[in-house]
Amino acid sequence: MRFYFSLILLLMFSSAAFAQRILSLEEAVSIALHRNTTLQKASNSITNYESNLKASYGNLLPNLSASGSWGWSRSEDEGTTYNIGSIVIVTPPSITENRSYSINAGTSWTLFDGLSNLASVSKSKSDLESAKLSLERLKQDIVFQTVALYYEVINAQQLLKVKEDDVKWNEKNLETNIERNKLGAVTLADVYAQQVRAGNAELEVIRAKNNFETAQSDLLYYLGLDVLSEFLFPDALSNEDLKVLEEKLDLDYGNISELVQKALQNRYDYKSSLFALESAYDDITIAESGYFPRLTNSIDFRSFANKYDKLFKSKTYSIGLSLSFPIFSGFATENRVQFAKVNAMNREIELSDMEREIKKNIQKTFLDLQAAKKGLTVNEKTVVSANENLKIEEEKYALGAGKLLDVLIANSNYTTALTNYINAQFAYVILSEQLKYYIGVLDYKKYE
Repeated sequence: MRFYFSLILLLMFSSAAFAQRILSLEEAVSIALHRNTTLQKASNSITNYESNLKASYGNLLPNLSASGSWGWSRSEDEGTTYNIGSIVIVTPPSITENRSYSINAGTSWTLFDGLSNLASVSKSKSDLESAKLSLERLKQDIVFQTVALYYEVINAQQLLKVKEDDVKWNEKNLETNIERNKLGAVTLADVYAQQVRAGNAELEVIRAKNNFETAQSDLLYYLGLDVLSEFLFPDALSNEDLKVLEEKLDLDYGNISELVQKALQNRYDYKSSLFALESAYDDITIAESGYFPRLTNSIDFRSFANKYDKLFKSKTYSIGLSLSFPIFSGFATENRVQFAKVNAMNREIELSDMEREIKKNIQKTFLDLQAAKKGLTVNEKTVVSANENLKIEEEKYALGAGKLLDVLIANSNYTTALTNYINAQFAYVILSEQLKYYIGVLDYKKYE
């Protein structure tokens, strides 16, 4: 009995430890890549595009068919009497059986169909490549979205810690003021003011905790996990992120054109759109094939016999060519060509819009990253300055040469500066990842 009780306790502690395990960024991205249903559907659809390509190649080859038949019939005659003048003729009963055997084999081959079959192969290739590239871009989308949501959780967690430290400072300061008030060193008004400040700090902790819980729920929901699951998260940026903050990208506005060119070379969605445009051009060729004649040939072989051992004694061979000219199709061909041309023009417009969007996104992210870089430096200095000012005001107040209001303002300024600095850190890191995403160089393979 004691053994089973120990086993149950062990399982309970193991479950609790598992529920409280740390969820790393790499694990979060890996979960997202394996559980995202949109990605799963897109991966499954690749098989359809590969099948279409195989079928397009099959249209270039001749069709081959074979058939065989067997037949049996039986006739039974009971006999008949014929009167021809004075002559009576009687036919005896008879039984007749017939069997038939036949074999047919033939092939047909489209020799020319207005280049429609060749265009179909090209179109299927383009569609397959476009689908594969779209799948790669979708993986980058998932990685970036997961990274952004994950950093929001870490950011909210660090802000919560700042607010909790602020509560501890205010509670400690409140205890000090209560003791000093008993000694007559500070007024009762200072105690009440500090109580109000401590209450506000506790309220800020509640808000910060709610923000943290919301950010965590958003991440877990995106990963396809239970939002009520409890996970631990790192309480600081990774070494790789700290390296990004320390090095800070060398941002030169003149580099935007180079980044745009790099994006056009690397963006999977842009290259996918190029293949989609090629596919639209092939659709025009396929539609225009209706204006051209169609040439096909056929080869047939046939054998027939009443006995199976004589099946190949009688044979028939035939070869034929068939040429058909489209004269009038009720404007159906013209309609298909028009639709194909409009679709191609729309693809060209979409590609142009994508180019402009790429330029806009890169420019905006680049400028935001420049501002974040400057803000990171300024906020870092502001934290140091606010911390020193807080120490000075605390010492002055402790010596009776300062006011409690000045101390509270200094502490508020320090908390605000620290909050802004943490936000600036994560803003810079996320914008760095966003720039990689817009350029198309965000690495997802290391997470698979």
